[in-house]
Amino acid sequence: MSSKRVDGQTAYVLHLHPYSETSLVVDVFTRDHGRVPLVARGARRPRSAMRGALMSFQPLELGWFGGGEVKTLAKVEWLGGMPLLGGRCLLLGYYLNELLLKMLPREDAHSVLFDAYAAALRALAAGAADAPELRRFEKTLLKELGYGLTLDVDIASGRRVVPDGDYTYLIERGPVENLGAGDTAEGEAPRLHGKTLLDMVADDYSDPRTRMESRQLMRQLIAHHMGGKPLQSRRVFMELQEL
Repeated sequence: MSSKRVDGQTAYVLHLHPYSETSLVVDVFTRDHGRVPLVARGARRPRSAMRGALMSFQPLELGWFGGGEVKTLAKVEWLGGMPLLGGRCLLLGYYLNELLLKMLPREDAHSVLFDAYAAALRALAAGAADAPELRRFEKTLLKELGYGLTLDVDIASGRRVVPDGDYTYLIERGPVENLGAGDTAEGEAPRLHGKTLLDMVADDYSDPRTRMESRQLMRQLIAHHMGGKPLQSRRVFMELQEL
């Protein structure tokens, strides 16, 4: 593994946790190097210049060095230009971060996913509707990890999905039309209206049914590819909604 110094990397903080009495380990998502863990030495000290700059959901320019699994953070500079997330959007931002932390391998660069993450943060900060931004990011994440979705073709017949059709989505395969009232392929597989599948292709979530069914589908697909590991951000969000 290379020990050369890396400079000028645009990045976002995904997670911070203490490392010794004075330092932090910072998980960051960078455009050219993917997800990288960095030690921010002395960042827990009150007068540390790094302490106030390591902000989540804000574009940063970083530099680091080291050849081990965890590199040493050498420079952090806030780039600005991003409104702060608050309220519901803050929780949604933590959801995006948790997906990246739990699904993205370390040092696996995905520039398309990085751009999708930055675009989702900008849109949420600007007050955009949740559903299009979250579903767009989730689809991009799965595609970049090699789990791209087939949405507009019936995988059994090869025919195009029709808006008024009723389909079962077979995980890791795609939609199959339900030809009879009792036809329930593979038990717990998600059931969707054809219009939902086509709306997802077009990133059109104006229909309440599309929003509901697409959310259920993506929830099951992500749970499957995470091996059933729970998402803490989703649990917190649901608890707050109940309150």
